[in-house]
Amino acid sequence: MTPFDATTRTRIVFGQGVFSRIGELAAGFRPKCVLVVSDSGLVDAGHFGHAVDYLHAAGLHVESFHDFAENPTCAMVDAGVAKAAEVKPDLLIGLGGGSSMDCCKGINFVYSGGGSIHDYHGVGKATADMLPMIAVPTTSGTGSEAQSFALISDTDTHVKMACGDPKAACKVALLDPELTLTLPRNVTALTGIDAISHAIETYVTNRRNPMSITYSRRAFGLLAEGFSRVLEAPDDIDARSQMQLGACFAGMAIETSMLGAAHATANPLTARHDITHGQAVGLMLPAVIRLNGQQHPDWYAELLRDVDPTVTESEAPDRLASMVTRWLEQADLATSLNALKIPASGIESFVEEALKQWTGTFNPVPLDKTNAELLYRSVA
Repeated sequence: MTPFDATTRTRIVFGQGVFSRIGELAAGFRPKCVLVVSDSGLVDAGHFGHAVDYLHAAGLHVESFHDFAENPTCAMVDAGVAKAAEVKPDLLIGLGGGSSMDCCKGINFVYSGGGSIHDYHGVGKATADMLPMIAVPTTSGTGSEAQSFALISDTDTHVKMACGDPKAACKVALLDPELTLTLPRNVTALTGIDAISHAIETYVTNRRNPMSITYSRRAFGLLAEGFSRVLEAPDDIDARSQMQLGACFAGMAIETSMLGAAHATANPLTARHDITHGQAVGLMLPAVIRLNGQQHPDWYAELLRDVDPTVTESEAPDRLASMVTRWLEQADLATSLNALKIPASGIESFVEEALKQWTGTFNPVPLDKTNAELLYRSVA
């Protein structure tokens, strides 16, 4: 069996209504100032206001930062660091989707260690102890609450920088499925597809190990059962729970297994055509499954048997790829570049950028120029 070295660094508090415990959990760190990093949509949804009420009820002083957007950039991190330098927090709370949690981690890297976020691109580059952080996901997608990585986009090149260090792991992840009930259907769909892609990709990377396999497989089972239900019945709290816990387990798998070619080929579409991450990675995932399935059909058969016990090795890759495509169609998401009005003439530049993506190095079938172009051509 593949050896691994892993530490579970994050306390996970899961359950319907546990959001009300955020004041109690934050007070346990005895902070003089709490900085809540939350996007403006969470303010409009009321979740930010409720968080502040709970924190105030626990006797805590609260400051906030909201000036960032989806796919946070180094400029947005700099703005958050300036806010932190002004209010001097000793506890951070990332409230929202992956962008909120990633921006919060990015702020933590730079505020705690100095320099710029570029200095932390890579693994293990934190230069000082970092502030404790509580993550409160309000979507079921990235699993960032369970990871020690922040994804920050370079403001000029749009390249996503993975900044990871054990010191960046959240102290607490607070998972309350009730927080996802306010999500619009398209956000539920996009974040859900992202979580599904994490479960599938982490199961077959060249760094897969007994721990990641366990989390990936359970994540896929939960997500596969919950995704269609949550689209059909948005108020189904059990389905919301399956999606949120599945996304978290998939995030835990990423921590030791990393991702693969679907993410590497999706990122140029997001950077160059402003395609949302869930749409981009969902578009590329079936083609990647079929590519990897040429060499590893047994892995996909193992994963798929949790929801389809009769599947054989030879048919598993195509069955799984078709399942993902059906989910995309059910979610009203595009399944081709043409449907997204992205011209095939840009494929050569996409290939060049995809080969620079860190995630591609973990794909079980090497992501070279030939394979990358094949993947893009197959979805044109």
